[in-house]
Amino acid sequence: MSNIGKKEGVILFLGDVIFFALSLWLSLFFRFGEIPTKTLFYTHLTPFSILFAIWILVYFIAGLYEKHTLILKSRLPSVIFNAQVVNSIFAIAFFYTIPTFGITPKTILFIYLLISFISILLWRLYGSLLITQGGKQPALLIGSGEEMKELLAEVNGNTRYNLRFVSSIDVHDIDAINIQEDIVTKIYSENIKIVAIDFSHEKVTPLLPHLYNLIFSKVRFIDSHRIYEDIFDRIPLSLVTYSWFLENISISPKVTYDFLKRLMDIFVSLVAGIVSLVLYPFVFLAILMDDHGKIFLKQERVGQNNHSIKIIKFRTMSLDDTGEGIASREQKITRVGKFLRSTRIDEIPQLWNVFKGDISLIGPRPELPKLVNLYEKEISFYNVRHLIKPGLSGWAQLYQKTPPKFSTDYDQTKIKLSYDLYYIKNRSFWLDIKIGLKTLKTLISRSGV
Repeated sequence: MSNIGKKEGVILFLGDVIFFALSLWLSLFFRFGEIPTKTLFYTHLTPFSILFAIWILVYFIAGLYEKHTLILKSRLPSVIFNAQVVNSIFAIAFFYTIPTFGITPKTILFIYLLISFISILLWRLYGSLLITQGGKQPALLIGSGEEMKELLAEVNGNTRYNLRFVSSIDVHDIDAINIQEDIVTKIYSENIKIVAIDFSHEKVTPLLPHLYNLIFSKVRFIDSHRIYEDIFDRIPLSLVTYSWFLENISISPKVTYDFLKRLMDIFVSLVAGIVSLVLYPFVFLAILMDDHGKIFLKQERVGQNNHSIKIIKFRTMSLDDTGEGIASREQKITRVGKFLRSTRIDEIPQLWNVFKGDISLIGPRPELPKLVNLYEKEISFYNVRHLIKPGLSGWAQLYQKTPPKFSTDYDQTKIKLSYDLYYIKNRSFWLDIKIGLKTLKTLISRSGV
């Protein structure tokens, strides 16, 4: 609790307790299909209160009452999920080894664990507005380059963040400033408790001895790249060096994650593939009536470890796309093809590729070999995106506002790579679920990439 003020700690604690109790009430409501009586609620609240105390302790140990939980929110889902797994074990052990209270709520406990996870996650992601409403945390930004300017403009120009950079220091001007007066004294005079600093920059090193003593004044130092990554959901490309890859990227097997991911791929592709068969006759007829051409199109793409794969789609163009970046590509899309693309129906046959294991449901989108050859020559570390299996949908497809389309686009492909690197670094079963749900929303709304 020493990392945050009393106000923030009390609000987080009270919010957790309230949502624990509310989740219990909702669980009883869904279990019995009616508003629970006071007797029923209090009968369950008594033993659950003991669990609440244990769970709060687990949250404390997991670091859910520290300042970074208010600033770096992208890590919250996985932290809360892991904490809830531990809490579930405690709950099961409690009710089945200590039957003192006369209840062993099998169904209710299952419903409760699900509802409490969702409610606590929503509270922690959006309830912080109550904490920051009274004022933002004053912070100092130390770094350089366009990414520092992006971060400064985004944080100070958006009310959703509980930070406000009261000052910024460009490390390229470090020789022209008085470190004691322009940095240390300003931190004390502005009551700055958070310093976002680019630790990877070589010119930051001489500053560190001067900043060291500030930790005794409870000033918290956070890598500015971590904040950038959390806010923009991508890796700052200025950070991408050999050392960064060695520190953050690993393709060693994640046994549990890999198993769950493959299990999800097989189950979803099988079920969705069978259900989607009802659309095939209509698509066949539409394509044949449009231009009498072939129904399917097989394209070569670059898969995991640079292996060539063949993906299958419903044909949407009058000519095969060779990936040469032809500017008039839009003119080659057929009338039916335009509809198939806008509704994503053209992607449905790729469920077979998912089932076979060529691609996954979630991952970086597989690219055409000709484009890969071009991008690998011009974009550093581009081939890293091929370390993992490509996907039907991905992080970049959801978050990149202006993705490269119809032609070779090096600038936008660099940005796309920064999103792919974010996914490769942070990939988890929870992140895959999040991407899957957002993709489903995009399909329903017929928007996005």
